[in-house]
Amino acid sequence: METAEIRRRFLKFFESNGHTVVPSAPLPAIEDPNLLFINAGMVQFVPYFLGQAKPPWDTAASVQKCIRTPDIDEVGKTSRHGTFFQMNGNFSFGDYFKEQAIRYAWDLTTGSVEQGGLGLDGDRIWATVYLDDDEAIDIWHKQIGLPLDRIVRRGQEDNMWSMGIPGPCGPCSELYYDRGPDYGPEGGPEVDEDRYLEFWNLVFMQQERGAGPAKKDYEILGDLPKKNIDTGMGLERMASILQGVDNMYEIDEVRPLIDKASELTGKRYGVSTSHTASESHPDDIRFRVVADHVRSALMLIGDGVVPSNEGRGYVLRRIMRRAIRSVRLLGYDKPALPELLPVARDCMSKSYPELAQDFERISSYAYGEEEAFLKTLKHGTTILDTAVAETKTEGGKTLSGSKAFELHDTYGFPIDLTLEMAEEQGLSVDQEGFRQLMAEQRQRAKADAAARKTGHADLSAYWQLLQDQGPTDWKAYETLETESRVIGILSEGKPVPVAKSGQIVEVVLDRTPFYAESGGQHADAGKLTGPSFFGEVVDVQRPVKKLVVHQVRVLEGELVLDDRVEATVDAEWRLGARQAHSGTHVVHAALREVLGPTALQSGSFNRPGYLRLDFSWRAKLSDETKSEIEEVSNKAVRDDLPVSVKYMSLPEAKDFGAVALFGETYDETVRVVEIGGPWSRELCGGTHVSHSAQIGPLVLTGESSVGSGQRRVEAATGMEAYRYLARERDLVSQIAEEIGAQRGDVLERVRAILQRSKDAERELAGLQAKLVSGRAAEFAQNAKQVGAVKVAAVQAPEGTKGGDVRNLAMQIRGHLPEDQPGVAAVVATAGGKASIVVAANAAAKAQHVSAAALVKAALSGKGGGNDDVAQGGGVPADQAPQLLDAVVRAIGA
Repeated sequence: METAEIRRRFLKFFESNGHTVVPSAPLPAIEDPNLLFINAGMVQFVPYFLGQAKPPWDTAASVQKCIRTPDIDEVGKTSRHGTFFQMNGNFSFGDYFKEQAIRYAWDLTTGSVEQGGLGLDGDRIWATVYLDDDEAIDIWHKQIGLPLDRIVRRGQEDNMWSMGIPGPCGPCSELYYDRGPDYGPEGGPEVDEDRYLEFWNLVFMQQERGAGPAKKDYEILGDLPKKNIDTGMGLERMASILQGVDNMYEIDEVRPLIDKASELTGKRYGVSTSHTASESHPDDIRFRVVADHVRSALMLIGDGVVPSNEGRGYVLRRIMRRAIRSVRLLGYDKPALPELLPVARDCMSKSYPELAQDFERISSYAYGEEEAFLKTLKHGTTILDTAVAETKTEGGKTLSGSKAFELHDTYGFPIDLTLEMAEEQGLSVDQEGFRQLMAEQRQRAKADAAARKTGHADLSAYWQLLQDQGPTDWKAYETLETESRVIGILSEGKPVPVAKSGQIVEVVLDRTPFYAESGGQHADAGKLTGPSFFGEVVDVQRPVKKLVVHQVRVLEGELVLDDRVEATVDAEWRLGARQAHSGTHVVHAALREVLGPTALQSGSFNRPGYLRLDFSWRAKLSDETKSEIEEVSNKAVRDDLPVSVKYMSLPEAKDFGAVALFGETYDETVRVVEIGGPWSRELCGGTHVSHSAQIGPLVLTGESSVGSGQRRVEAATGMEAYRYLARERDLVSQIAEEIGAQRGDVLERVRAILQRSKDAERELAGLQAKLVSGRAAEFAQNAKQVGAVKVAAVQAPEGTKGGDVRNLAMQIRGHLPEDQPGVAAVVATAGGKASIVVAANAAAKAQHVSAAALVKAALSGKGGGNDDVAQGGGVPADQAPQLLDAVVRAIGA
């Protein structure tokens, strides 16, 4: 049975049993600050389990896309670790509980294929339960008929479920399928979890956990408001069982990637591997890593994640580089993703057709990242070769752990490649030192993650207000003024009855004209006024959906609960915000017109007079391209295009051609903003002008990189655009006056001045170099005898450049007697720092005097070079004399 068919049957089964089918949330956990990615099917439902929000349905079912990265190094080594996976889940929010959840799981998994079930043999199913959950045991044994010897009690670490952070939790019952003696010994899941493969986890969500270790020994804070059900059936695991394959890497959505990698590399998969993944040949593990990671990268980029050096982007980058490296270890050294990614697309688009529709954008990121990594490998190889040469020159046989870690951490150069290449050149690697540095890095990462994992913010006061008073009557699209009643005052998240002059508090009104910050648009500014009160609105947010909260600075009088006030938005502020937000849509449409449809917005921010827009693009924009984007944008402004708003369902909006922002979640009914009809058509909740001419002039003020494959443009709109152009005009006028040129001749005149300046600098540098080198013989003549060695210790004139310092040292060495050991040591200072170059002649080397050793003696082990010439620096300029003294002492010793 195909994976897509298992998915379809699961959703159909629960839909026919009264569950609402809920779409998967995007992989980036945008709405949960504790998570980088959605890692479980229940994440999007957490507020309902905690009682912070009322669910729109009593029961639901979903197939949630998930990413888990803690076990990334185990991928390919077991039958059950995968980076990307799909979790089929059914949920009850205070409706049914244990008995019905167990019955649903049993009926679907053991039901006949002809009647829509999955057809598993019930005699091969085992169940585990929490230690003292006698109720679950009774249901399994007395109602389902499962023998007691196939029901296993397990402890908190195995059968008490939570997200690993403070939040909802509960005892669980896990279902395992016995795959037979070929996969391991008898005895149930306690004995072997490769033979007995877990495929479904029934969580009886009824408690709230506190802080503590992720899996056990944490405090149970109490019961949740209602008893809930959260179940998860691993789609890939079920597919591996029904398709009769050894592991999740061999199912129909993954195996074609292994086959393609085998075709590329000429190596066969599974030739010398048993049914047990942990006993696999290293090449088979690499095949699985390739398949898992390429599929995971496809899904992540599809949901808007792009490669970068931090956060979600770093995880994606690491996944992709592991896949690329594994292909190379299998013997394929050409770009592999153009061969592999289309295979992943074809496998996954049966369930996610948007991957095929958006493949041009997805593949551009993926192929660009591989191209960049291949350059990194080439660069890292050069650095490694240098490190190996230095180690050999110093007589060492082991490459330092710090150098291996630098290659890995700074340049992304894999440790296994460092080991392999070092061995080829006769060196070992200090793996213990490398592992120690890696452990320290992981510890820092864990500490950072722990700092983020603080549980869910306490929003109970806002949820209580929403429950007691109902949603805010939001009038931001209709008016700038409302007569309102104060229904809530909060200080530091806690309700208070009154706010006094000088305080900054949060105020909730029954109705408001204020726009709350969202969709990249800054919140409105304005004021609240009453008979004996005046306050300034400095921010507006929605801490929970449908509740608008105003941050207010009390300037006069007191604000009391139930007061009547007039809420007034600053009209100039709103006008500027509307111009900027509509300007953002115009620039986005212009980008797509000039660059093509793959230049999609990935983020934006706008406030009165200013906008910035991040978009998918790998190359810096040329001046000509920026001018064209600016011209297209201003042409749209000049043409006074109509701006209209339509409301429709999300599927209708997609069919309508509306552009959605990657990673965003949308309600069933969405708002589509059009500028000039199909020219600009986007999902948006912001405020806009009614015709494009009201945006005013639009001027691009900046363009930059904000990560791999991500560019940012910034622009001024309205009066700010006028002011920007006026400043530019005034600046050109001032420069023209300073250099005595007409405005039209400024550029040519400035270029001529700069050229003359460069010519003069080159001439001066040449004269200085000649002056310094001309004294080489004099410096050599003044050399002092230190033991058997003639030493010329010289401080070069202030500002002598690095190349000239090196030349001077070698010239002085050339003037020293050839038949006597001689060393030239030259120190120079520039920019507040001192550097040293040491050159030793052949006679000195014959006496085992090494230039590299002398530099390291002066710089406490730093610096580089060889026995002939070495150099180093970076110490404060006032330490220059000590460097020369240290060289002399080292020679004397």
